[in-house]
Order: sequence, then C-alpha cells, then structure tokens
Amino acid sequence: MFEITREVLEPRPLLDLVREDESGAVVLFCGVVRGQNQRRKVLYLEYDAYAPMAVKEMRKIGEEMRSRWPIAGVAMRHRIGRLEVGETSLIIAVSAPHRQDAFAACHYAIDRMKEAVPIWKKEVWEGGEAWVESHAGRGSEGTSPDP
Repeated sequence: MFEITREVLEPRPLLDLVREDESGAVVLFCGVVRGQNQRRKVLYLEYDAYAPMAVKEMRKIGEEMRSRWPIAGVAMRHRIGRLEVGETSLIIAVSAPHRQDAFAACHYAIDRMKEAVPIWKKEVWEGGEAWVESHAGRGSEGTSPDP
C-alpha cells in the first residue's frame, strides 16, 4: 500500500498488511505533528501533494528498498490537509526476517520520502506561517510550492 490520503492515519492496518510469517521484525514509523519548531508554538500544519506523482515515487522507494534489503513487506501512507498538533502525518511499515534490515529499510524510506516525494508542508504558528520543508526540490521556508 502506497497512498496519499485525507483520512486519519491508523498504524494497525499497515502493520497487518506488511506482517508475514517469515518476518521476525516489523518496524513502524509514525511522523507526528509537533507543537513547537524553531522556538515557535506551532498551531497546525497543512500538507499538500501532487498525489499521482507522490504515489508513483512512494512505489519507487518501495522497489529501491526491496533491491537493497531482504524485506518481506512495505507500506506507506501520507496524510494531506490540515493536521493538528499530535496528529500523524506519515506512517511507514516495513517487515523483514531480521530487525537490522527492517530498521535500515524504514530509515531509508523516511529519508527518501523527504527527498523525492512531491509533498509540501506549511507550518502555521502564532503570528505567521511558512512553507517550511522542501520535498522533491520544491518549496522552502518563506515560499510557497509550485504544484
């Protein structure tokens, strides 16, 4: 499963999806909206994405992971829209026969998501807002994305 969604993200369906009988490890990463960034109180985040390309890139990352590690399963879901502090924006689940491979593959997936997937994050804080993170080479602090 590789998906961009507006729905609230729940980890259990992804864990169930990637778990295989031959897997001794299932690693789950949940990216959560934090309440403070750069000494500013964050009120909420807004995520936007070019969904067809984002899903295509997420699948490509899954293929890269399978070529590098003997993983059994991988699933990624990223939420878009307005997210409040404490809500989950990203879930990545990876299963593998051994924990080292599952952790390494999951870590790789997180980094590659930020580099390659066209998803943009606007941070809204007390007194202002900015597009704060560059995904796939677009958007940076103080600028808006070019979807």
